[in-house]
Amino acid sequence: MTTRLLSRCAILLSRISLQTPTASFAAARLPVLLVGPGLHRAQGLPLVTEWLIFDRRLHTSQNTDEKKPIASPLDVLLKKATVPDEVLQAWEENKGNANQAAKALVKWTYLILWESGKLQEQAKNITGDSRVKEMMNLTSHKVTQVWNSNLVSVWYSLMLLGLPRTDLVLCCVQAEILWRIRKLSFKQLSYLVYKGLGSRTQNVGEVVNAALEQLELRWVEISHPQTIRLLIIRGKNLSPSFMEKLEHKALEYIDRFSSQDIRKICVSLAVQNRRPIPLVRALSYHLLLKPSSDFTLPLIMDMIFSFGKMGFHQSQLLEQMSARLAPEVPQLSSAEVVRCAKSLSLLKWLHIPLFDAFAKHYADNSEKYSHRQICNLLMTFARVNFLPSSGDFFSKVHAVLEPCLSGLEPFLRTDLVWSLCVLQQAKPQYLIPLTQEDHVKQVSGSSVTQGGNYTLKLCQIAATLQLEHSGSSDHIPSLSGLPVPVSSAAVTPLQNSLRATLQSFVAQKTAFLRFGVQTVYGWTIDGELLLDCENNPIDLAMQKAPHLPSKGGHQDLPAGSQRIAVLTWEFSNFCTKSKNLMGRFVMMKRHLQLAGFLIVEVPYYEWQELQTDSMRLEWLKDKIRKVVADDMAHYF
Repeated sequence: MTTRLLSRCAILLSRISLQTPTASFAAARLPVLLVGPGLHRAQGLPLVTEWLIFDRRLHTSQNTDEKKPIASPLDVLLKKATVPDEVLQAWEENKGNANQAAKALVKWTYLILWESGKLQEQAKNITGDSRVKEMMNLTSHKVTQVWNSNLVSVWYSLMLLGLPRTDLVLCCVQAEILWRIRKLSFKQLSYLVYKGLGSRTQNVGEVVNAALEQLELRWVEISHPQTIRLLIIRGKNLSPSFMEKLEHKALEYIDRFSSQDIRKICVSLAVQNRRPIPLVRALSYHLLLKPSSDFTLPLIMDMIFSFGKMGFHQSQLLEQMSARLAPEVPQLSSAEVVRCAKSLSLLKWLHIPLFDAFAKHYADNSEKYSHRQICNLLMTFARVNFLPSSGDFFSKVHAVLEPCLSGLEPFLRTDLVWSLCVLQQAKPQYLIPLTQEDHVKQVSGSSVTQGGNYTLKLCQIAATLQLEHSGSSDHIPSLSGLPVPVSSAAVTPLQNSLRATLQSFVAQKTAFLRFGVQTVYGWTIDGELLLDCENNPIDLAMQKAPHLPSKGGHQDLPAGSQRIAVLTWEFSNFCTKSKNLMGRFVMMKRHLQLAGFLIVEVPYYEWQELQTDSMRLEWLKDKIRKVVADDMAHYF
């Protein structure tokens, strides 16, 4: 115990011995005075001596590291150079070593690129200069003397010059990089990967692959946000495991990212089709904390694009960006307007002032929009059921579409006309050609039908012509001639709960109910009822049903009876943070009402508040009574 105590005291005294001569003298004398002769003294002295020597060495190495190399006249001239000729003149007047040659070559290449912007086109004339050749030869012959930072920079400069793969200078530099690859810092390795993957040359694979391997092995060394950002931008060439590690590191340094870092990371993730929700949620939260001056127009546009591509919702940030973007819309181009509107529609985000600004932008600059951009803008408005308030918007749209509609490809034409049906702007001359047999075969006979449901859209277009324009043309299509696709969607919990309640409503009489009814109009009814004049359900099996492909039974409906369509509205059927239905469901309601149905709507936000079966049954009965009463009041 005494030996350990004295050893610790000696260690503490030795740490301050370099600053105080008295303490140093006491530390040297302490073991001799207090420790007795023999074994204890032999154990105590080496320990103190070792610590004294270690502290002096540490102090000496720290002083050595703090010394900076003195800048030579060549280094000063290179730092002041602003044109390529000044670099060459400085090298000619002040010859330097291989490291300075590499540094001068990097500065000269940068100035040439900054001045002309077309370095490779001038490479043959530029590299013929004797001073450039001298710098390149000195760099390659004494490449071992080049510092690591200059070595990776001169490698990229040689790539910019477009040197062939067999060039001696380039081969020497690449070989030296591969030899030192384990000694390079993480920042230098990241530079090799970022510049190498961003280069169009084909002779960088070996260096980049070696750097990538080292980066993945040493990923724990990442300590700079810029390094994380650069690597995520090149994430397409990184392994999935390495990208996950980078995303974890990004979460660790999330508070050190600037607004532009957040913007570039989100765009990169979106382009790479990655959707790391914890990281994107943290990035959006920290972007909200940034000052308002950071929300520039490019940042807002890129963030909206990223969120739309990733399908990520952050209502507070979207509201803030939409409010800031609305007054800036006149500055946007037609392509930017369409891209932004499309991204917002993918998010189901309907911001009325912003969408009004989009419509006004088209009305003021309609001649700058291509036909495809007009189609995308209309499909965007139809998705969120936005009807522009300006009266001249649709007049200009029709003026452009009428002469060119027949020349569009079949699938784009089908999408466009269907969107006009949603917006109630489809004219009979738009609808009739799409119900012809040749167009139906073109669309329904393609494999794209499974992904786009174009056959279903054709049924809904034909239903629009029959139900909304029945008296405008002698040519009314026969809906029975169109194939009715069978819905393969799984039954949702809301639909299951509603079916149980409807069965209780009809006292478990299955003949009085139909579930999942596929209609000739292209719409699926969740539940169908037939009520007599006293609001009692009656048998459906023997009654005529023109909305069914089979047309039902042979008996006419009893006098005073009403056909009820029960529709469930899921969370995904509404716009984000709103109770406004999406465009296709608004058209569904309109078509079924025109077909003679009374619509009983069951939205998820009302149904989920009903906790018991009896509450659901009473709510449904009350809903049906109100719908029938409203219809009678409207009739009278």
